[in-house]
Amino acid sequence: MIGIETVPHPPWKEEMMRGFKQILIGGIAALTAIGSGAAQAQDISAEFFADGFTRPVYLTHAPGDFDRVFVVEQRSGTTGRIRVVDRATGAINTTPFVSVTGVSTGNEQGLLGMAFHPDYQTNGKFYVNFTQSNGDTVIREYTVSANPDIADATSAKTIIVIDQPFSNHNGGWIDFSPIDEYLYIGMGDGGSGNDPGNRAQDITDSLLGAMLRIDVNGDDFPADANRNYAIPPSNPFVGVTGDDEIWAYGLRNPYRNSFDRETGDLWIGDVGQSTREEIDVQPFNSVGGENYGWRCLEGTFCTGNGGCSCTNPALVGPFYEYGRSGGQCSVISGYRYRGCTIPELVGTYFFADYCSTMILSVVPNATLDNFTNLTSRTTQLEPPGTDTIGLLTSFGEDAYGEMYIVDQGGDIYKIVPTDTTPRVDCNNNGIEDACELLDGSGDLDGNGIIDICDQDFCRADFDGDGEVNLGDFGIFGAAFGSNPSLSNWNPNADFDGDGDVDLGDFGVFGGEFGRTDCPMVP
Repeated sequence: MIGIETVPHPPWKEEMMRGFKQILIGGIAALTAIGSGAAQAQDISAEFFADGFTRPVYLTHAPGDFDRVFVVEQRSGTTGRIRVVDRATGAINTTPFVSVTGVSTGNEQGLLGMAFHPDYQTNGKFYVNFTQSNGDTVIREYTVSANPDIADATSAKTIIVIDQPFSNHNGGWIDFSPIDEYLYIGMGDGGSGNDPGNRAQDITDSLLGAMLRIDVNGDDFPADANRNYAIPPSNPFVGVTGDDEIWAYGLRNPYRNSFDRETGDLWIGDVGQSTREEIDVQPFNSVGGENYGWRCLEGTFCTGNGGCSCTNPALVGPFYEYGRSGGQCSVISGYRYRGCTIPELVGTYFFADYCSTMILSVVPNATLDNFTNLTSRTTQLEPPGTDTIGLLTSFGEDAYGEMYIVDQGGDIYKIVPTDTTPRVDCNNNGIEDACELLDGSGDLDGNGIIDICDQDFCRADFDGDGEVNLGDFGIFGAAFGSNPSLSNWNPNADFDGDGDVDLGDFGVFGGEFGRTDCPMVP
């Protein structure tokens, strides 16, 4: 999926460290030694989630959708597809969410990314990143149909088309920032080796080798069918020299990146050429304009290619870099874990290597200029049984913040705690309280306490009018005697969670009947 240049690297000596960490330039053996730190004690494993995909390259979720995830299939022939998957069971819908036809078929081409509009629950819009038949990058907008599992194919609208001079280094990642809600687009340098056009350093006539930022809610170019977006006025090159779409530049191939859902920090995995793989991080409060140094720098290595000065203090160095021994070839940026089932790992950043399937994690410090607990997760996250991860193309997140591993061979695994006992489960229903609070299913009044454990919450106030009265009795009576297999099943009436609405639940209802002090449910 991610290309590897075989052009010999010139024997330039390393000129600078620039105050950033240079670690793990050796091989995989060094990783094993480093991985013996404290973080290794957090036992996790890779649980099988789903299989049967065709060249999967990404997994994501729609805002507020806790029931499904969406998997991007790079291509089958000249068609890329997005598949809907049940989050609880791993079952794949037979009909694709959307099929994108006419994609190019190079190893790094096809359907490469997708992102849901922050207001998806209201407007139904989502976006895809693909390379069309002539190799150019296209960002396209779609709208979901009346069926929430199928997009409206006729709603396709071009947002931007970007010329690609070669077939490789297409980037492919897109996403909306949780801070400013603009669409960010990771663009590679256009391909070949050593960036022959110096495109990553060209900010006046190239949208390649850069992180772009656009506003999909406007249109500053009504006469141009290939530019249907607005320029955010706070972009760093608005009103000065530089293409207005550029947010940051000096990137080689930012294939997989992520926003920290809690802080808004942007993590960039920039694939190296033949010497270094690097991870860059842009804090949430950045004003943009960063130059990450390619093509004159590969990580902290001075390439001798020119295009900028390796000793320029304005260049932004990597948060982390590693060498290419041991079969390593292409960095895959993951996520800072923000899920609810492994609280010990909250804030831990995961990343990997495409070729070697090496998986690492670190705990960044508050200023994002250092870290602790560098840990090898490769052995921990080996799939169960005889399964293996062949080519790790991406990590993914569901709405709960739980993380997944995508294998280009067609399998997807979920990162889970080895100890599956819920850490805090006040209602003993087998679900972490933190997870119930995230999706709101266990906290109807929104006060941060699971309702069944909240002494002030009236569980029997079914209609939310602040009282437990005859109206609620009618609702309870309609559900009495039911279980999940019956049409009159009402899980809210199953107070004790035993799967039946029976006399035990009637006793709970009777204990609350007549209350007039219930908090009003929004």
